[in-house]
Amino acid sequence: MKHPLDNVFWHALTGLHARYATGTGGARRYARGFSPIVAFADAEHPDLDALSSYCEADEHLYCADWSGAVPAGWRLEAETTMFRMVWDAAMPSIDEFADAARLSPSHAPQALALTALTHPGPFGPRTLELGEYVGWFEGEQLVAMAGERTQAGSLREVSGVCTHPDFQGRGLARRLMLKLVRQQMARGETPFLHVMRDNVGAHRLYERMGFRDHCETVVRVISPG
Repeated sequence: MKHPLDNVFWHALTGLHARYATGTGGARRYARGFSPIVAFADAEHPDLDALSSYCEADEHLYCADWSGAVPAGWRLEAETTMFRMVWDAAMPSIDEFADAARLSPSHAPQALALTALTHPGPFGPRTLELGEYVGWFEGEQLVAMAGERTQAGSLREVSGVCTHPDFQGRGLARRLMLKLVRQQMARGETPFLHVMRDNVGAHRLYERMGFRDHCETVVRVISPG
């Protein structure tokens, strides 16, 4: 029997995050404006035809757990692999970042500016609505952020982790992540995250923090048309 993490986006989009989803049958996606992620009941044999009417020609959509041939009517824009990691340590004993700011949808412009600069993964103007996002400001500028994106049962993703290049080396993102991990575990949830294979430094940091690899999986960016 497969673990829910093996097709976690599908479990989210048909479960606790169904209210943020569109799609039909065995194909679903986060609605336009949220993170541009698609998922399928059968991840290895995605029904892209069922999804096409819910997509726009200008969209770049992220799809995990699938490495087969790309069907007609779709373009493969990029392909790599990523590690799906799950927390495997004790709850952080203290909140190291009690004075971090809780972000609201009104902070979307600052969050989008930071993610456009740092490229932490798919992020949309409404992604902040998917869970709790926390950040650190220098004046009016958001310089570090981490948050909660996908939720599948008790599995809760830590995502959107990024720091402005001018403020790196201060441990801001790590402390924000540990704040979220502590809150999630206090709620009885299991934290997990994704990190690209070529982001070696981040992968090692997450291992030191307490995450372990669950699997390495293909991730693709696809477009209709």
